[in-house]
Amino acid sequence: MNLPIFIARRYLFSKKSHNAINVISLVSVCGIAVATMAMIVALSVFNGFGDLVETTFSAFDPELKITTVKGKVFDYHTDDFAKVLQNPHIDFISESLEDNVLFRYNDRQVPVILKGVSEDFKYMTQMDKLIIDGSFRLREDVVDYATLGSGLAYTLGVRPGYIAPIDIFVPKRNVAVNMANPSAAFAQSYVQIGGVFNLNQPDFDEQMAIVPIELARDLFRYSNEVTSIDVKLKEGASVKRVRQSIAQNIGDDYLVEDRFEQQKESYRMLQIEKWVTFLILSFILIIAAFNVVGPLSILIIEKKNDIKILKSMGAADEIIAQIFLFEGWLISFSGIIVGVVLGVGISFLQQQFGLLKLGGTPGAYLVDAYPVIVKLSDVLLTFIIVCLICVSAIIYPIHNLKKQLTAKTFN
Repeated sequence: MNLPIFIARRYLFSKKSHNAINVISLVSVCGIAVATMAMIVALSVFNGFGDLVETTFSAFDPELKITTVKGKVFDYHTDDFAKVLQNPHIDFISESLEDNVLFRYNDRQVPVILKGVSEDFKYMTQMDKLIIDGSFRLREDVVDYATLGSGLAYTLGVRPGYIAPIDIFVPKRNVAVNMANPSAAFAQSYVQIGGVFNLNQPDFDEQMAIVPIELARDLFRYSNEVTSIDVKLKEGASVKRVRQSIAQNIGDDYLVEDRFEQQKESYRMLQIEKWVTFLILSFILIIAAFNVVGPLSILIIEKKNDIKILKSMGAADEIIAQIFLFEGWLISFSGIIVGVVLGVGISFLQQQFGLLKLGGTPGAYLVDAYPVIVKLSDVLLTFIIVCLICVSAIIYPIHNLKKQLTAKTFN
């Protein structure tokens, strides 16, 4: 066995003349272990929330979404689009037309984002997972139905099964307002309440209503225009490759987005929160890591006679310095290993058994317990960062020891 490592290991486990050194060393190990564990657990929780957001939006957002860069709507019935949509990896498409309208039910009026969709929309998304009341339907015979966000339904005071319809008002395009008869400037229609969905996103739950695209076109006075084309890919198709292929063929006038890009603000905010938390915990770890300086410095003082004996036996200054360098590493790595084991262990326990709940009321959230996903990349990143911080922390006492050895302080 390497002599410096052998002696350092003996120093780590041997009884010191001052019991305080053992206590301080144990505190240092615990500090590093707790900070390491907290970093792994925090990153795993953010991974869990990220997966929850992705799963939630994947039930509503299409795999690919094509929109126009200029203007609000576009007509995709062109030769270029026909060629693009013949891509063998595309299963089918769904039309979407969105704009702002006013909903009125009894004495309640609410501004709403009206989303007109084609029949294929129900095959495009997983609306059945989001429906909390009623069912998702668009048109039956001559009756148009609207599927409302949960917050919007609550504001209007409606639910599926109500007989009275919701009145819809939208300003007519390119029509001047007649002050003598201002109501003539508005297109008007009505819908029955078909279902209520909940996405746990205020932008959708409190503002959106889904209706047949034919009704939306009548209200907005469009013929074939859409605000977006939603693309469903065949199973096993590469979203990235199909997206690049479509983008190259339709040109810069159109934007092709995958699910992450459609909800980039939500994902970006989650990632910012994740790494800011990681940074804050890193600062805490720096404080914990520098606790190693104390016991290591005291140990150097306590082992002054041992250093003299080693020097008299012909040990080089570099070997003596390595002994205490390895001692610092052993203290640090003991805490790191314990922290990694605890962090991964706690994360897996939370993942399997949901020990820590989000709230006291079951069903109040999408999940009852904090979601956790342990990623090997996060564990490795934490291990590397903690190692670098701990190694940096023990440089000072070792550098100070080398200066004393050079000055022959221990002779």
